[in-house]
Amino acid sequence: MDYQNTLKYLYESAPMFQQIGEKAYKPGLETTHKLDEYFGHPHQQFQTIHIAGTNGKGSCSHTIAAVLQSAGYRVGLFTSPHLIDFRERIRINGEMIPEEYVIRFVEEHRHFFEPLHPSFFELTTAMAFRYFADQKVDVAVIEVGMGGRLDCTNIIHPDLCVITNISFDHMQYLGETLPKIAKEKAGIIKHKTPIIIGNAEGSVKRVFTLKAKEMEAPIFYAKEQKKKENHYTLMTVDDLRKTRQLLESIIQSGETTESSYFNMLYPNECLHTLNRLIDHRKTVIVYQSIEYVIGIFYELTGNCQMENIQTILCALDELKKLGYNLKIKDYYQGLANVCEMTGLMGRWQKLQSYPDLICDTGHNEDGIRYICKQLETIHQEQHKNIHIVFGMVNDKDISSVLKLLPKDATYYFTKASVKRALPENELMKMATETGLKGSSYPTVVDAVRAAKEKCPPEDFIFVGGSSFIVADLLANRDTLNLH
Repeated sequence: MDYQNTLKYLYESAPMFQQIGEKAYKPGLETTHKLDEYFGHPHQQFQTIHIAGTNGKGSCSHTIAAVLQSAGYRVGLFTSPHLIDFRERIRINGEMIPEEYVIRFVEEHRHFFEPLHPSFFELTTAMAFRYFADQKVDVAVIEVGMGGRLDCTNIIHPDLCVITNISFDHMQYLGETLPKIAKEKAGIIKHKTPIIIGNAEGSVKRVFTLKAKEMEAPIFYAKEQKKKENHYTLMTVDDLRKTRQLLESIIQSGETTESSYFNMLYPNECLHTLNRLIDHRKTVIVYQSIEYVIGIFYELTGNCQMENIQTILCALDELKKLGYNLKIKDYYQGLANVCEMTGLMGRWQKLQSYPDLICDTGHNEDGIRYICKQLETIHQEQHKNIHIVFGMVNDKDISSVLKLLPKDATYYFTKASVKRALPENELMKMATETGLKGSSYPTVVDAVRAAKEKCPPEDFIFVGGSSFIVADLLANRDTLNLH
């Protein structure tokens, strides 16, 4: 088989949640353990970091991997779902698994796994672990597929566990309340293994605290660890130039080069990063604190990243305590270049100017809330009218999401090219009942074309509502002339 036929075989023989949803969901670890035994327990041949959470786990996984790569580690990265190519799920130092490996893996081992009837994710996880072992990675960052306790990634014994946050998503599988969802995700906490919690309060926090105590696991709440006078700023290239001028003047003065305070500014790391960001004309989030006086620059600029950066820095600091050889220059390089270094896409990603066209994979109530707040800021402060290309899958809490969307935007309702996609006319009917106004289009390409035609250069286009809407957009960048 060639690569495309191999993928077709995988999609048809191993049910894929990404395409069909509930029918593909297979909780429990029995099949995973059988696959793991057959492949020789490959996950035991490298160190691992395990990352779960409702939102932000993809951004955190990619960023932690980028920092580890900057430090010289050979880093495996296993994430889901993919947006364009299946191979995005399995990377080493940002490079996707070769097509030839995928073909050979299926041809050589189908005699064993076919009788097991594994899910697509079970088989993909086994492939990732075997590939990382074969390629002798130093460490692999492993993103949970769904939940945690019964997720097939939960056979690993990581150096560090991370849970980003808890909100409502996949309730039909994980539970109808936040504490129930938290209990499922807390299932990744391992005996005496440090656990970082990004954001948790009240009853959710109690779930994690009790589970950590049961497992004798040191627990750190990033929001509390990093709350010391931190500050976030969104900086354009012009802002970065001003920061560079300030830093260069401090360096050239030479008056404080020996002081401990000046050394805290990390001037060389800062200047190197600023030069690169300015050369590439990037807009970034700047995180400032007592530890990072001038600031540390983060390439991902969605509002949700202000929470994620605390989780990431807390996790990296803990990895240093565990003996990982991470330096400040690695933090700067990894955070400022995460997309280039790991291939991350679809996180408040800008695809066009005049008008600006941004896409984001946020797809549940909490993720959409962050997006809507950012769109409101753009509308109020930049005086831009908002055009939104929007679609969802049929197993989400659609009504709750629609109620969050801005009433004064122009909508282009559409559907993604997956079986789970909610028909565009059905979505438009529900949206109209909540006071949203727009038209429906049968494909993402049609909807984006219409938005580009109707949106003046001074306004703003957002594309999202589902990872699969963003996937269709990115797969058709050439068709839509988005570069």
